[in-house]
Formats: sequence, structure tokens, C-alpha cells
Amino acid sequence: MFGDGQFDVQALLAQAQQMQDRLAMAQRELAEARVNGSAGGGLVSATVDGAGTLLGVSIDPRALAAGGDLEETATLLSDLVLAAVRDAVAGTGQLQARTMGPVTDGLPADLFGLAVPEGPGSGIGPGA
Repeated sequence: MFGDGQFDVQALLAQAQQMQDRLAMAQRELAEARVNGSAGGGLVSATVDGAGTLLGVSIDPRALAAGGDLEETATLLSDLVLAAVRDAVAGTGQLQARTMGPVTDGLPADLFGLAVPEGPGSGIGPGA
């Protein structure tokens, strides 16, 4: 602001452009990122990108050679795949927070009135 109470529009526009540039760089970084998750001591691993999209699942043959009932093996393998994917997605959330945090640091949570309600009935957050 100027001393007479007016806004410095050029400075505001420059700050907005800098933020937009930082946001675009953070988004590119996330798009290129790969996050791995695993379960069963590494018997099953999953890879997701920075947006949380599942890119691949790898199953060690030892997971299939456990012997025993095929139904039990299939159930165990399903549980391990699910756990590995959840592990990878959780890592993506942490990566997103680290990558986007510096870009959005200091911005109000309800920027431009776009706050997302949480709670019962919203479908978001605890108690949804």
C-alpha cells in the first residue's frame, strides 16, 4: 500500500505472478514424482505418482509360494496389495504437503470464500 491508503496494484500483480509460477513448478514436481509403498515385508509394493494415481503393483513370487489353501493365499495377497497401495498413497499426501506447503504458506484456508465445509453431512473430514 502507498502512504495515502491506496494499493500498489503493480506489486500485487507481481506477487500473484510469482505465486502462480511457484504453484506451476510445484505441480510439475508432483506430476513427475513417484512414491512407493510396500506391505508384507516387501512382498508387495505399489507405486503412485504425485497426484496419487496408481502406476503399478509388484508381487514377489514368494507371496504366492506360501503354500496352504488357495483361498487363504488370495485373501492374504489382496490384503497385502491394499496395504501397499494405502502406504504409497499416504506417502503421496506427505509429499504433496511438503511440496505445496511453501507455495500456499500464509494463505487463508478460506481464500476467496472457497472453504470446504467439514463434518457431518459434508462427506469430508471426521464425522462425515
